[in-house]
Amino acid sequence: MVELERTSRRIRNTIELQSVVKIMKAISSANIREYETSVRSLAEYNKTIEFGLQIMLQNNNRLMTAKKAEEKGSLGAIVFGSEQGLCGNFNDIIARYALERIAEMNHDERRILAVGSRVLARLEDAGQPVEICFSFSGDFLGITDVMGKVLDRIDEWRLENNAAQIVLFYNRPTAATARAFSPKMARIFPIDPVWFASLGKREWHSHCLPTYSMNKEMLFTALIREHLFFSLYRAFVESLASENSSRLVSMQAAEKNIEEHLTELLAHYRKQRQEAISSELLDILTGYEALERWPPSD
Repeated sequence: MVELERTSRRIRNTIELQSVVKIMKAISSANIREYETSVRSLAEYNKTIEFGLQIMLQNNNRLMTAKKAEEKGSLGAIVFGSEQGLCGNFNDIIARYALERIAEMNHDERRILAVGSRVLARLEDAGQPVEICFSFSGDFLGITDVMGKVLDRIDEWRLENNAAQIVLFYNRPTAATARAFSPKMARIFPIDPVWFASLGKREWHSHCLPTYSMNKEMLFTALIREHLFFSLYRAFVESLASENSSRLVSMQAAEKNIEEHLTELLAHYRKQRQEAISSELLDILTGYEALERWPPSD
């Protein structure tokens, strides 16, 4: 009976764990849809920024010159990871990818910023010093707050540390791989000269090109800063979507393992229960036979 009660307790604990996994699956699925919607909204916002830059570039040809990435000076790298666990090898993949790509860049100095405490541990375990790590909450207000801090650090790198290049490393959702995401590197500084030139040559959708009354240097700076914010925000949101996709895959695997384990426990419980019932019946029969022979004959 003791063994039967122990098995019954294990079944109850497994069922409770199964409920937790199902809840986490539901949360991850809801988060994925929310972040995918945010990415689509960001794409529309980026169109507005590009329209503004297009107007400025076509009105001011000298603004069309963009710097090429140089290997002199320092490198600023921002690595997006997770703040929570249970997301498989999500942080290992982006940390390994970032370290491999950083090693290929011959800069005088490297400054690394981590977003998410989990990826910080992976980078430090690999021997890569991290200048600062920003933690974040799961809501969009938390994302905006962290992005403001990251932008401030980028300004510091550019103005005080002679940053020649600033790149982002993050996982991006994709349906082409079994793990539902793949690592990506995006350069945000200097601005891509090919993209910059294409904006200046892009045909406007009407006959009249809009004008502006604001100081062109201030407006141009504001638009570039908004473009940087968009690039950071998109990387962050896509990283969060990938994290939840990875967590969903992990939870699906965990749910399958739990179901298999629960099936084994139930089979074992039924076997133990049948053995206990058989043992009790044998005891009853033995007692009945003993009573029939009582009192003992001379």
